[in-house]
Amino acid sequence: MSLEQLTYLFVVGSFFIYIAIAFWSRASSTREFYVAGGGVTPLANGMATAADWMSAASFISLAGIVSFAGYDASGYIMGWTGGYVLLALLLAPYLRKFGKFTVPDFVGDRYYSNVARVVAVVCVMFISFTYISGQMRGTGIVFSRFLQVEIDTGIMIGMAVVFVYAVLGGMKGITYTQVAQYCVMIFAFTVPALFLTFSMTGHLLPQTGLGATLDNGRPVLDHLDGLVSELGFASFTEGSKSKVDMFFITAALMFGTAGLPHVIVRFFTVPRVRDARISAAWALVFIAILYSTIPAVAAFGRINLIETVNGADNKGTPYEEMPQWFKKWENAGLIAWYDHNADGRTQYAAGDAFTGRQHKPIYWGAADDKVARNFYFNQRHVVNPSSGEFDPQVQPFANEIYVDPDIMVLANPEIAELPDWVIALIAAGAMAAALSTAAGLLLVIATSVSHDLLKKTIRPQITDGQELLAARLAAMVAVLIAGYLGMHPPDYVAAVVALAFGLACASFFPAIIMGIFYQRMNKYGAISGMLVGLISTLCYIVYFKFMGGEPEHWLLGISPEGFGALGMVLNFIVAYLVAHLTPEPPKHIQQIVQNIRVPRNNGSAYY
Repeated sequence: MSLEQLTYLFVVGSFFIYIAIAFWSRASSTREFYVAGGGVTPLANGMATAADWMSAASFISLAGIVSFAGYDASGYIMGWTGGYVLLALLLAPYLRKFGKFTVPDFVGDRYYSNVARVVAVVCVMFISFTYISGQMRGTGIVFSRFLQVEIDTGIMIGMAVVFVYAVLGGMKGITYTQVAQYCVMIFAFTVPALFLTFSMTGHLLPQTGLGATLDNGRPVLDHLDGLVSELGFASFTEGSKSKVDMFFITAALMFGTAGLPHVIVRFFTVPRVRDARISAAWALVFIAILYSTIPAVAAFGRINLIETVNGADNKGTPYEEMPQWFKKWENAGLIAWYDHNADGRTQYAAGDAFTGRQHKPIYWGAADDKVARNFYFNQRHVVNPSSGEFDPQVQPFANEIYVDPDIMVLANPEIAELPDWVIALIAAGAMAAALSTAAGLLLVIATSVSHDLLKKTIRPQITDGQELLAARLAAMVAVLIAGYLGMHPPDYVAAVVALAFGLACASFFPAIIMGIFYQRMNKYGAISGMLVGLISTLCYIVYFKFMGGEPEHWLLGISPEGFGALGMVLNFIVAYLVAHLTPEPPKHIQQIVQNIRVPRNNGSAYY
């Protein structure tokens, strides 16, 4: 079978499996739609949580960012994994004991206020729609390459699949679908990683790959550092980001993980508090398998890419001799080539590292190459800031080859010339990663609208059937908005997702942590803190991502991806001050907070 046929078989076959599982486990009540009836086993919930959390950002984009940014990307790995430990230890058991369906439900009841509930719903919308735009872009990237369709068309296909099994199955259907998706994605990620590691180092485990030696006898990291430095790029093991920015990015991702509503809701689906702890431990194990593999995949991918593009003599490869994968990704608009020195060779190098560098005015040499031209129009570094038009003179000695970081994991098996079934498998895994998280986010949006906004605030008298219908209609609208955002994302998948983590860090984490551990925190403090954290972080992101703000104007050198940690600090300060200037919470609320943290051994169903 051809690669295209294998890809269709793997991807379409997995779709049928997901939809069949959703139909088999479809929700018949609001409790099943929201929290899968509260009867999911810890092992299954651990796998579903891992699938929900390991989004397209983890599967598709993170290895690409590590591959090109090297040490600077370590904050993503540390922040996301460290945040899950924080969530498992500090939040999950207590939120399960509180016994609510959603994060806004917890906020509304803990802070005895529908205003707090509505503010929490607003926070959910901003976080979830920012996050889901990255997932939709991930589906578009996979389809654009492997099914030979436009990215926007791929996004629409993904929208349709997610809509069917999320709306039909609810949390019950999503949970068991995500169990299957985790199996697909972890197999799809680790199999190519095993092939790459063994073929390049002779080691079996990717986790030991970075410490191994290559066929030339040089350690992997030494070889990669020497290779990229020789070509004019920054060293892989030396970062260019400031320590302040690295700290804030890591903190935003860590605390943001602990405030993500679609992850938190997973711990409401198990029968007991003890099961929430066990499922959190299982999820951490399942997540670690993928995250400990990413650095090796990133390093080997960068080495293979450079050596393939530059050829054996390191002087470039004639464009007409480039392998088929290069031209297919170019047609998808995710690789671009501009022949700066007009030698007809593709060269992956920067600055004066080009062979035959010609210091002369650069001309656009592929005027009728629509894909490449569109790419250059959309990149800030080759757009004239005064006119907003394409101008190669803005950066005349840029790298000839642009590779979108989001394709590195998907392109790795092709670059390494692995078997076609491995290439098709990773396409199915990437789809599983994007769709699993997108479904979880859609459900969070739908439940926030139907349960927290409609049932708890606007029309408390509606029946369960009406509430379930409202949830499905809300999911229908949400998937349309998500598709639009996926077609117009502000950045790479992992960077977009990092913005969502920043919003969660600045808005939800302080409200949840103080709601559990600080009896004196009242509704006035929580509402004020959430608004200050959300608005300050959102304004910072909008200014620097959409309104032309330049990095030299970052506050204290903190990037938009890291500002959520500063927004969190502002949230804590404002909430604390306002709470101490206003009346304390009612006694029964203080008693609830105290009871959340007290273990019971009386045979309660909670334990």
